[in-house]
Amino acid sequence: MEGTRGAPRLLLLQGQANSHRWWQHVRPLLTDRFFTVTFDYRGTGDTARLQRDSEAEDETDWSTRQFAADAAAVLTALGARSAFVYGTSMGGRIAQELAIARPDLVRGLVLACTTPGGAVATERSREVRLALASPDADARLRTTVDLFYTPEWVAARGGYQRVPRHLFGDPAISRRDASRHLRMSAKHDAAERLSQIMAPTLILHGVHDVFAPAVTATALGDLIPGSEVWVHPTGRHGFFDEFAAEVTARVTDFLTSPQGRG
Repeated sequence: MEGTRGAPRLLLLQGQANSHRWWQHVRPLLTDRFFTVTFDYRGTGDTARLQRDSEAEDETDWSTRQFAADAAAVLTALGARSAFVYGTSMGGRIAQELAIARPDLVRGLVLACTTPGGAVATERSREVRLALASPDADARLRTTVDLFYTPEWVAARGGYQRVPRHLFGDPAISRRDASRHLRMSAKHDAAERLSQIMAPTLILHGVHDVFAPAVTATALGDLIPGSEVWVHPTGRHGFFDEFAAEVTARVTDFLTSPQGRG
């Protein structure tokens, strides 16, 4: 938890196979207006270490609904009657499930670089999937960096080997749990239930995102009543991180506006 106590609570939900460190560039831009809350998903960060220390072995398949229940439990344990929720990538899928299942907890919602899943979702191309599965580690890194960031951002940081990697997976996650995250993200399907979301919703995407194709922002906007859609004109999947100042200002303006507060 970081930020001004007494300020509105803002739950941050990171992407697949990542810990709370996903937010390390964005979170400092939010703490002057919000009391920010994050937690490490099952299989990541401190939660992964607690799992390893536990005698009970969890062999179940995970789901975005289950992770949404985890998020609700975190907010309840903190005594929060409601909170704003900002979810990116798989975190946006979890945020959808939280807003559907617990409308009492979600007072405002931001969904970035995410998808509704199901029949209306547009999946990444076969070429992208094959590139991410390359046996060459350097090739996989270059592919991942190019999916998340613009060439200008990469060049400014000295090339592929020198870019920050906090969006590229938590080192603490096991191969098995990384696979479970991948399956749960792929199985997410909230399309037929998104009309149940009552919270004011802002949908954000990067126009050049091919990891989660940008057309999904329009699909989400069509399915969530009264939602607002904004597409960054040059961003890729990590646009919220690369253009953190610009994007976070838009998030803050929405959540603190009469529309965002509901």
